[in-house]
Amino acid sequence: MPLDTQTQAVVDRIAASGAPPMHELPVAQARRAQLKAVAAMGGEPEPVGHSEDREIPGPQGTIPVRIYTPKGNSPFPLLVYFHGGGWVIGDLDSHDRLCRALTNAAGCVTVAVHYRLAPEHKFPVGLEDCYAATRWVAAHAASSNGDASRIAVGGDSAGGTLATVVALMARDRGGPRLVYQLLIYPNTDYYLPGTRSLVENANGYFLTRDFIIWSWNQYVQREADALNPYASPLRAPDLSGLPPALVQTVEFDPLRDEGELYVARLREAGVPVMHTRYNQTIHGFVLMAGVIDQAKTAIAEGAAGLRAAFGK
Repeated sequence: MPLDTQTQAVVDRIAASGAPPMHELPVAQARRAQLKAVAAMGGEPEPVGHSEDREIPGPQGTIPVRIYTPKGNSPFPLLVYFHGGGWVIGDLDSHDRLCRALTNAAGCVTVAVHYRLAPEHKFPVGLEDCYAATRWVAAHAASSNGDASRIAVGGDSAGGTLATVVALMARDRGGPRLVYQLLIYPNTDYYLPGTRSLVENANGYFLTRDFIIWSWNQYVQREADALNPYASPLRAPDLSGLPPALVQTVEFDPLRDEGELYVARLREAGVPVMHTRYNQTIHGFVLMAGVIDQAKTAIAEGAAGLRAAFGK
């Protein structure tokens, strides 16, 4: 099937802009370009009950977080959210609209984490920030009007990778207990040897194979790091004991196949998992809710999964 009309308009708009690919820009400029693109296509930010920026303790220094609280009566369940961007770009502002929407739709406190980025901070620095932030959320749930017995992790793209690896770390390191994983088109494996979707969707669909290669080169110091299950969770020998998951993949996405292979691995390990492939659209679409209606559907599905996992 071809791209849907709304997605095709986005792809045409990007092509007509004449902007160089992000991986060809200096890192600081790529970060600004991504923020500008999200602002243009993300739609109006939803109001929430309250939002607050904080600095929480990290492995080295502090970690910036933004805490979104819905309207209603506390204690609320908690979602710890890690933004995408190939471990190199993205921040609290780039994913502000998405986190607001999830907060409202799931009725949860969302703690968005701005982990340290590559190439300034190579693997596993940003990952350790994410795990430390998750532990902090569990230990300080009450200070965020949250319920420590109902904590989920989530993320999109590289943030989805971080979310599922934090779940692995929580299993391996004795906590905290997590009730759900929201994994939006996660990057689950190194780009070598690669998948069919990495070849078929290498160019022309927003996320490119060249950007993926560039991101991995920024993130890891050596190929051995990329093969570590905490970098490429598809390579983990054992995925049992992880919390239930929703994995959302996208038809025209270089990362589609590795996300769907991860679904199969989770099921083989006995992890309850739901999977939805969003057809006729592209990687990154959940940040484009202002121009792509399927983004609203995906966000609503993610929120429904969170509500079900949170229970009461």
